[in-house]
Amino acid sequence: MLEKFRKAKQDEILALQSQQDHGHEFVPWTEARPDFAKALIRPESSGIIAEYKRASPSKGDINVRQNALEVCSAYRRAGACALSILTEKEYFKGRISYLHDVSSLGLPLLRKDFIIHPVQIMATRATPASAILLIVRMFANQSELGDCHRLCLDSGLEPIVEVFDKHDLDRAKEIGAHIIQVNNRDLETLQTDLNRSLSLVQHKENSEIWIGASGISTLSQIQTLKNAGLDALLIGTALMSAQNQDLALTALTGLPRRNV
Repeated sequence: MLEKFRKAKQDEILALQSQQDHGHEFVPWTEARPDFAKALIRPESSGIIAEYKRASPSKGDINVRQNALEVCSAYRRAGACALSILTEKEYFKGRISYLHDVSSLGLPLLRKDFIIHPVQIMATRATPASAILLIVRMFANQSELGDCHRLCLDSGLEPIVEVFDKHDLDRAKEIGAHIIQVNNRDLETLQTDLNRSLSLVQHKENSEIWIGASGISTLSQIQTLKNAGLDALLIGTALMSAQNQDLALTALTGLPRRNV
């Protein structure tokens, strides 16, 4: 699957490069970007990053009826501390424009996509995203991973560095990753195992913020993962497939609904 994901991004990268070659400038977003890391760990935070995901390779179509603003407004009411927005087109039916659609909600936004080239980072800089996902396994070359990580920081974007095993984690630590996300889903087999987060978080250092992602759907799982040391949890499919995202997330955060 990883190679399929890489190939799926080539046309996008070529198009972005062509725009640059023809004089297009990705003008940086000028308004404030809410601090993603602080939103995860502030005392009153739910620690839940709620995701807008229309489809996925493992589930097919999940929810293509509700628009991004409708769903993310429900997430905000239910206490999400941040939003993850799938922007990958081919496998997740996403669009980068969804970041603009939900920016008025005021929550930090993570652009979740397969980022493998600097030009994608420059394009992200022109959106309201506060953070951007870098998946270690998408980079065969460690120096390219490090270069993209630095470019994110220089561009005012918080890089969320995703790992799957100890080798990935070692690579993430080598480039100085501050926010580390453990994907419980094997991107080759698409199978999930929460024990990946429970095992890897034992290597967490005090200066790091850790996120657990994939396969999380119950309050007991959330409590177990947080008790193990995860600072925040990213939940997508379980919320997107619910009939009422507001109620589904409220049941997981335990926080009173916001009147917004």
